[in-house]
Amino acid sequence: MDDEARETGSLDPARERMRHGARRGRRSPHGSHDSQSGNDDRGGATYAALDLGTNNCRLLIAKPSGDNFVVVDAFSRVVRLGEGLAQTGELSVAAMDRALAALHVCADKLRRRNVHLARSVATEACRRATNGAAFIERVREETGIALDIISAQEEARLAVLGCHILLEQGQGPAMIFDIGGGSTELVLIENGPTIPRILDWQSVPWGVVSLSETCGAEGATADERAARYGAMRRIVSDSFSSFADRIMADHGAFLDQPRRLLGTSGTVTTLASLHLDLPHYDRNMVDGLILPTEAMRGISARLSTLSPEERRRLPCIGKERADLVVAGCAILESILDIWPADRLGVADRGIREGILRSLMAAGVHSGGSLRRARGL
Repeated sequence: MDDEARETGSLDPARERMRHGARRGRRSPHGSHDSQSGNDDRGGATYAALDLGTNNCRLLIAKPSGDNFVVVDAFSRVVRLGEGLAQTGELSVAAMDRALAALHVCADKLRRRNVHLARSVATEACRRATNGAAFIERVREETGIALDIISAQEEARLAVLGCHILLEQGQGPAMIFDIGGGSTELVLIENGPTIPRILDWQSVPWGVVSLSETCGAEGATADERAARYGAMRRIVSDSFSSFADRIMADHGAFLDQPRRLLGTSGTVTTLASLHLDLPHYDRNMVDGLILPTEAMRGISARLSTLSPEERRRLPCIGKERADLVVAGCAILESILDIWPADRLGVADRGIREGILRSLMAAGVHSGGSLRRARGL
């Protein structure tokens, strides 16, 4: 199922109501999701968060509801903005056109929903591309959307803000990670009075798109595929080595406690779906799920041996993810090497939810990064 269909499915009111009921012991102690479907005829301002990543364009529009928020509209589409970036260093014409088509849809939704305040961000693909700034200006001229190219540190902060509520309760440091299309962020946190405090973090320029393209096409034989997977693992592990050393040096005294781990990405939600043997993706079954990490390693190892066609036939992978999920598996396994937790929390939420929480907490126009929606 493609991302647009997955997102639309999450807006089914009957399914959303399930989030506030029992999850048969699978959820973290923090409980229910902080957003649900609803009509936009509720009182109060409407806020929007748009995340243009290396692989996806995602929009979330919501209204405050107590300490939480109610989703009134959403959109997600695979655009592969970073396709070819690893080889050329720039965004291709075809990739920019795909992204612009999705952004026109987003702009129309923002206008129709009468959004009061919005923040629109772009991440690794636009950070790395030599023509990233020019593309941002083209987006503003053609759609009215003013994208901010955020730093990797800001990307990590927003991901934590958006999903930390799903982290298992406990003491000592915990790890939250976000495997994107063009980069991966690892964030070491500790409990805070309201939101976690970031102890350390690291971003590497390896996401499912950039790592796949750097390691080239898959081989025709199982041995060739195994060699490629091994190369992916080494690249990512080497990139995270300094972070792993810092963790041991600065926080080693706490690591004898049970390690908590939470991941937000298409990789972990896809692998969780396979673990549950779902016939199709169901966000209500996946968001907040807690799984044995050994099960995730087993699924990763199995996927790495399959051909693209074999992976394409698996439910919840399909053609959009078949050629990228192996890179995600390699990144995930490298993270599990660094932070060998027994259990992995799965979050189908992240940057967009983090943006919404920031906007709603502020409630006012702030500097140049928050855009009045009518001027976007």
